[in-house]
Amino acid sequence: MRILSGIKPSGSIHIGNYLGMIKPMVQSQSRGELFCFIANLHSLTTMFDGKMMAQYTHDAILDLVALGIDTEKSIFWVQSDVPEVAELTWYLSNVTPVGLLERCHAYKDAVSKNIPANSGLFSYPVLMAADILMYQSNLVPVGRDQKQHIEVTRDIAIKFNGTYGEVFTLPEPEIREEIAIIPGTDGQKMSKSYGNTIEIFAKEKQIRKKIMGIVTDTTPVEAPKDPDNSTIYQLYKMFASPDQALEMEKKFRAGGYGYGDAKKELFGAVWEHFRPFREKREELENNKDYIDQIRKQGAMKAREVAQVTIDKVRGLIGVS
Repeated sequence: MRILSGIKPSGSIHIGNYLGMIKPMVQSQSRGELFCFIANLHSLTTMFDGKMMAQYTHDAILDLVALGIDTEKSIFWVQSDVPEVAELTWYLSNVTPVGLLERCHAYKDAVSKNIPANSGLFSYPVLMAADILMYQSNLVPVGRDQKQHIEVTRDIAIKFNGTYGEVFTLPEPEIREEIAIIPGTDGQKMSKSYGNTIEIFAKEKQIRKKIMGIVTDTTPVEAPKDPDNSTIYQLYKMFASPDQALEMEKKFRAGGYGYGDAKKELFGAVWEHFRPFREKREELENNKDYIDQIRKQGAMKAREVAQVTIDKVRGLIGVS
């Protein structure tokens, strides 16, 4: 089974990214053939600073390898290092109905909010389809809000296969229902757009400040508190052992336990959980040649697979 997953380089990796996508991505390496890429071309619909784009891409390589992507076990590459995907995007564009793209959420949301939408955003789903179809992916893990992208990919593949002949595998979405919404420091879903994230690889002082700044209610220290309504507890149980989580729950319900003390325990759990990942990232950051080698070898492996597909497509459409 071939599993495909990608992540856009858009700045510092935070806890929500890790729990919602990166950790499941790493776990996928033990249940199939993982194809994992940094989707820098997708970021270009909103990112117009070349130096920042390059830095974010480099940082994403460090982050993902430090967090557990095994470059020997999986195929890991940067999207733009496989130019065949842009070529395939054009071929797919010519069988993709405009109406299909007009119904896609990202474009519709931009229009409804009067956000200027470029043609890159409009055709974004075709590039995503090319990413998936190029590698003949069987399974694409996504959140429920991204299910439409896989449905669009399947529609495009069916249209192309019906027009030219069978070449593309129809992918299936894997909806991870067990992944809860990760609360941010303000209680909303953790997101860069809300400014409520807790970055994994930030300095100790910065992480501590973010955690100590988590919004709480005005319940006094001596009063019992409901852990199920606490952002602190919801985050703590994702990093603490079951026994530690149970102990914090009891403290909340018993009273005499302040939010400040709970935040300190949360900081300790988060800091210790990511300690080996921080050490790994520091090691990688000091070995630029190794990172360059990872990127080069990943591109080579991905292009070998991509070449098989693109050669078939070229032959079917008559441009080989």
